[in-house]
Amino acid sequence: MQDNALQDNAPRHQDGSAGDANYGTIGQGYANFRRPDPRIAEMIDASLGEAGTVLNVGAGAGSYEPVGRTVTPVEPSQSMRAQRPAHLPAAIDAVAEKLPFEDATFAAAMSTFSVHQWKNLNAGLREMRRVTRGPIAIMTCDPDELDRFWLNAYCPEVIAVEAVRYPGIKDIATALGGTTDVVPVPIPLDCTDGFNEAYYGRPEMLLDPAARLACSAWSFVADDVVRRFEQRLGSDLATGRWDARHGSYRQQPTFAGSLKLIVNRI
Repeated sequence: MQDNALQDNAPRHQDGSAGDANYGTIGQGYANFRRPDPRIAEMIDASLGEAGTVLNVGAGAGSYEPVGRTVTPVEPSQSMRAQRPAHLPAAIDAVAEKLPFEDATFAAAMSTFSVHQWKNLNAGLREMRRVTRGPIAIMTCDPDELDRFWLNAYCPEVIAVEAVRYPGIKDIATALGGTTDVVPVPIPLDCTDGFNEAYYGRPEMLLDPAARLACSAWSFVADDVVRRFEQRLGSDLATGRWDARHGSYRQQPTFAGSLKLIVNRI
């Protein structure tokens, strides 16, 4: 169980980032590539039920925050808070493991692409459940299903990094208690949220260093590994080898990858 992947007393990065990735370095152009996909947003919004007040933990630049509800965002990274659009509420500087709210303050809570950054998974999930009286929706990736993506054949080091960082689905469900449903999230071919698997049918995007920078796993891979990946994928795209092996993905409407929506209820 990934309970103490990082020590609770580990220092935060200079910009306030509290996880293993320093968003002061890698997050400057995050909002340019990590734009919420409306189809995924619809799934998250539906999972929150009729809740009027929603806590968003690890809110980042505000992706997937539902409209028409009162959202309280929590985000430790100053560089990410600064990228939030003006129409969204300002984020509170706090971490998941120590939420500054009274018990049962919120009707629902959410977290997207964040739990793998927390210093103490169980503590953060217990805090979310403590301050939430209704459903909790967590979007994350199943580490056991990451190798479905063709990237595993080109840069297994990135997949290995993600597999270590993402907590197991069962670990999340156990820490939250209550009843948990795990819903696979189909990834659209034209997905506007630029996580790695979003480019399953657009491999050229992963040759863009800026696009890769918006996926934190790449910041943990050595430069020579990245160069080898660029050379191999670039060559296979130029010669048609990638399309011979994986070209059907270019027309596949959705990809059933590792993306999951975990919905917990008391």
